[in-house]
Amino acid sequence: MLTWPHPGTDWARMMAEVEPVFLTIARQVLRFEHLLISCEFVVRLQELQRELNEFAVAEDLPGRVITVPAPANDTWARDHGPITVDTGDGPVVLDFSFNAWGGKFPWEKDNALNQHLANARVFGKHPLQSVAFVLEGGSIESDGDGTILTTSECMLTPSRNPSMDRSAIEQLLSEMLGADRMLWLNHGYLAGDDTDSHIDTLARFCARDHICYVACPDVADEHYRALAAMEDELKEFQQRDGSPYKLTALPWPDAIYDEDGERLPATYANFLIINGAVLLPVYDVPQDQEAIRIMADIFPNREIIPINCRPLIHQHGSLHCVTMQIPAGVVTL
Repeated sequence: MLTWPHPGTDWARMMAEVEPVFLTIARQVLRFEHLLISCEFVVRLQELQRELNEFAVAEDLPGRVITVPAPANDTWARDHGPITVDTGDGPVVLDFSFNAWGGKFPWEKDNALNQHLANARVFGKHPLQSVAFVLEGGSIESDGDGTILTTSECMLTPSRNPSMDRSAIEQLLSEMLGADRMLWLNHGYLAGDDTDSHIDTLARFCARDHICYVACPDVADEHYRALAAMEDELKEFQQRDGSPYKLTALPWPDAIYDEDGERLPATYANFLIINGAVLLPVYDVPQDQEAIRIMADIFPNREIIPINCRPLIHQHGSLHCVTMQIPAGVVTL
């Protein structure tokens, strides 16, 4: 799922730079999967459906494009998109509340977007279940087997769910997501991040026994202490059988700044796993090649596809942040 940028978003002054990134993501996804696109600008949406489906047919790709007109404040589908949970009775499509990372930006259109998709019968026979709890998809990382990895900085921020403490949050996520274990990171951040330390910018499950994470080797860098403390926490985490996780440190990209001198949150942890491939954000810095090599070692049976996401980080997110996966069979083609 992609929520397409339009001139009514903060991308207005960067449309010429950012839309090619979205087009690259879309074309690469279509090599492996179907693609759901929503956009507030109906004319552009119609163009995308025609152009991308013609591309997929011409290239003999398996994926096709489904489009839905829907208003949106922004493009971060990872955080406002639906979260699908697999149950014994089939998939359940959950619509958690979204308030733009604690009310930092306008959010009303984004919060209503999943209902627009449901009204368009995108989810077919699977009803959309609203959940009165603020949760962004980028704030949780699942191993697919009942363990959730998250950060206390984000999950316990009072501007999200002020009446709930850690225990109450664990209970709710246990009920809604089927999680019976939560691993909480209390350290780690990226400068320029608006999300209060989303886990998908810091540490990710590569397998049920394997976590990759952002590491900063430069003791003079402002991130060094926080990320070193996060690394220590990851080393203390245990799998269900009590054994430690296999850990892989990701490269630390050269600092990137915007025109006002603000450091931007470039991270290789914001990759997207799709059928048969991993889409890896790169930033036109020397560390990109090492990141590609490490990803190839981590995922030897998947194609590693680097995508230059330098334009995306100018709005403080990256590749995983603009996408949301939906299991096969849920979306009506």
